[in-house]
Parts: sequence; structure tokens; C-alpha cells
Amino acid sequence: MKIIRWIGRVILKVTLWFFGISIGLVILYRFVPVPVTPLMVIRLAEQAFDSKKEMRLYKDWVSIEKMSRHAPQAVVAAEDQKFMDHRGFDFEAMEKAWENNKKGKRIKGASTITQQTVKNVFLWPSRSYVRKGLEAYFTVLVELLWSKERILEVYLNVIEMGEGVYGIEAAAQTYFNKSASKLSQSQAALIAAVLPNPRRWSPARPTGYIRGRQAWIMRQMNNLAPLGVGA
Repeated sequence: MKIIRWIGRVILKVTLWFFGISIGLVILYRFVPVPVTPLMVIRLAEQAFDSKKEMRLYKDWVSIEKMSRHAPQAVVAAEDQKFMDHRGFDFEAMEKAWENNKKGKRIKGASTITQQTVKNVFLWPSRSYVRKGLEAYFTVLVELLWSKERILEVYLNVIEMGEGVYGIEAAAQTYFNKSASKLSQSQAALIAAVLPNPRRWSPARPTGYIRGRQAWIMRQMNNLAPLGVGA
């Protein structure tokens, strides 16, 4: 009986610590820039053990007010057009992805911008049920405690946009030699076009497929209502 009570106390303490730390981090990152993400650390480790790669971590936090208004519009058009309306989960997209998976079709991602932000800031790349469960938990927390504008701001500052390049400011400087505030609609759309696989594709060397995605994103940007954020 003693061992059972001891195990129970340990589980209770671990649970309380987990909720305390996780809620505390979500509240903290509502107000302060995210200094580093698990993915950034993983990529640095990969670079360190690969002699063919140079150590590179290029990021420069910028507030959403100092980004071109085309940047948030582009990622919403490309990644999550229902972003302003849902509460972190796009259940219709999830159902379609599930049906396509059962039919053996090419799986299209159903993750919302909130889920992608959570995955980048708090978690690690994985397809395990544990990771997905934690992703759902943090998604609920972030939607409760952050504004939509803050979610977009964090997403646009931490998302991987190339080999060692993170965030819209670093991407704008790297690919177009200008600040994020000066990005045109076509440039923002080109950056958004490579987000599904930024280590394979580059805005600096767009393929025909990426040019096609860019054109589609620009059409969607024009069709979407303005988000009312950005410069």
C-alpha cells in the first residue's frame, strides 16, 4: 500500500509541475519573444554532426506591426484560410485528411496555424500519439490565452523558412535583401509557397511548381478579407 501511495504522490506532483510549467510558458510567450524553439536546437545538432553543413541559425524577431501586411495574409491564404474563425482545430480538414488516408490518397496536412505554432514553440517533430496529444493540449491553451494576432506574430517569427532561416524577417533579408516590412504581395506569397518543405524549396530558386503555388496563394490573398494586421 505504501508503494502505491508513493507512486500516486509522484504522479500527482509530476502532473502539477507539468500543468504549472506549461501554463506558465504559454502565459510568458503571450508577452515576450520566443528565444529559441526545439526545432532550432535539433537543426543545430544536425548541422554540428554533418561536416557538409555550416552551423547556421538566422532569426530576427519583429513585431507584427512592423511586418508587411502581405506576410500574415499570405500564410493564412496558404496554410489556414479558416484561421480567424476556428478555435485551433479545423475539424472539416481533419475529417477530409482522415478519409483520404483511408483511401490511400496523398495526405494533405490538416494542421492549423495554431497547431503549427504550438508544434514549433513547445514540442518536437514527431508523429507519435503522445506528441499529438500534447499538441492538442497546447493548442487549447494558446487559443484561450493568446489573441489571433499574437498567434500569427509568433508563427511568423519562429517558423522554419530555409536551412537555418527562421521567421519572416530573416527570410526577407535572406531571399530579398529587404526587411519584412517592405515585402511585396508576390514576395510574401513566394515565401509562403515553400512553407510545406522549406529545406527542399527556396524562394531564391523557385521551381515551376512553386511559381504555381505562388500564383494560387496570391489569388487566395485577394479573395480573403484583409486581416487588419501588419504594416
